[in-house]
Parts: sequence; structure tokens; C-alpha cells
Amino acid sequence: MVDVSTLDPSARAVTDDIAISVRDLHVRFKVYADRSFTMRRMFTGGFKGRVADEVHAVRGVSFDVKVGEVVGVLGSNGSGKSTLLGAIAGLLPPTQGTVMVRHQAVLLGVNAALNKHLSGNRNIYLGCLAMGMSMAEIRDRIDEVAEFTELGKALQRPLRTYSSGMRARLAFAIATLQQPEILLIDEALAVGDRRFRKKSLDRVREIQANTGTIVMVTHNLNEIRSTCTRALWIDEGELRMDGAVDEVVDLYESGS
Repeated sequence: MVDVSTLDPSARAVTDDIAISVRDLHVRFKVYADRSFTMRRMFTGGFKGRVADEVHAVRGVSFDVKVGEVVGVLGSNGSGKSTLLGAIAGLLPPTQGTVMVRHQAVLLGVNAALNKHLSGNRNIYLGCLAMGMSMAEIRDRIDEVAEFTELGKALQRPLRTYSSGMRARLAFAIATLQQPEILLIDEALAVGDRRFRKKSLDRVREIQANTGTIVMVTHNLNEIRSTCTRALWIDEGELRMDGAVDEVVDLYESGS
């Protein structure tokens, strides 16, 4: 396992069947108030005196995810779900606690890191190179990625002209071209028409069938019921419930 909270390469797995281990995770960050500054004030006092509020986004969360599990994370907006995924991916440093992952987790979201100045096709090449594919491998499979996105001639345009849904399609097609050991999905399936969402869910099930580990954040409870083997309910940064999908979703829907 890799401890993404310390980036310690000597870290080892607790047991062979654990893909992700989160222990007493706290994530805090500061949000500065949006205040107007005159040019005179900026030159004389800089940005001193800005008011900062501390957000305690994740509060003492602990859980394990086994290899091959598909775990759905549900909760209201602002509950800390995306922050949790960011910490697992190693993008957000824990303020306290640890996050251990067996392999580097691939985070897939609507705001996935793509170059907005390059075309869709160029982004496919860059994304595949970042995953360690050779140019020959990319050339052999680029048509497969393009077909999956269903973006057609739009792949020749700069990414800045894409809608959020189009970017999500492209990011999903790139990230799932290979079999990731750990895939984190942050609302990336909530775009597109019903047919495309079904195709994306089929790809998720294909990854899971090949023992890939998946953690997905979504507000679509039907997707959690039909896809996930387990559910976590995050409420105001705390893990309120961890258990069987139907049990967790039913309680969440009841507002208890």
C-alpha cells in the first residue's frame, strides 16, 4: 500500500484484501472572505487583514474498502464527499489521520484535469501518455476512445469549447481505457443522456468484474442501488453509516 498522507513508499498493506484504508481522517482548509481591495490599499497594506474561515470538511472518518468492492458514497451537497475522494486520491493532504491505498487511485470527475487549450484528440494522447501507454498503443486504441465518447467532429475542437458533459465523457473514456486498480468517480456519470449513462455504468461493471476497486460519489440513488456492493453515508463531514446498500439508502431517503 501507499500512504498518500505521507507519500511513504515503504508503507505496506495491513491485509492482502484491502485496497483502501482510511483511519481517523480529518481534512481542514481555509476559505478567505471575498473582500474588495482598492489599489491604494493593495500597495500600502497588501492583503493583510483578510478574514479566513476554517472549513472542517472531513471529521474523523474511518473505513476500509476491499479489493473488488464498488462503494457508493452518498450525502447532501457540502457534506464532504468530494473532499474525501480528493484525500484518497492524494490531492488533498489530511490534517489528521491516514489514508492508505494499495495502488495509485485514479480520480474521475466532471472537472478532471484536461488541457482546455488543446483539442479533444490531443487530450486523449496526453491522458494516455500520462497513464504510461506508448504512442503505438495509443494509435491502436484512439478510435476506441473516440467512439466511446460519441463526440464526433467535436474531438477536433479545443476543449474550452466543450460543455461540462462533453468534458466528462472525454475524461471517463480516457480514464477507463485501461483497467485502473482503484477508480474514484465523482459525479462523472451524472451527465449525458440515459443511453450514455448506461454505457458508462456497463464500463464500471466491467472494471469491477476484473477485480478493480471503485468508490463513486453520486446523487443518483438508483445508480448506487444497481451498481454498488456497499454504501457510505457522509453527513456534515462525519461517517454516519457504513453498510449494505439498500439499508443505507433507505435510511438516507427517510431522512432519519
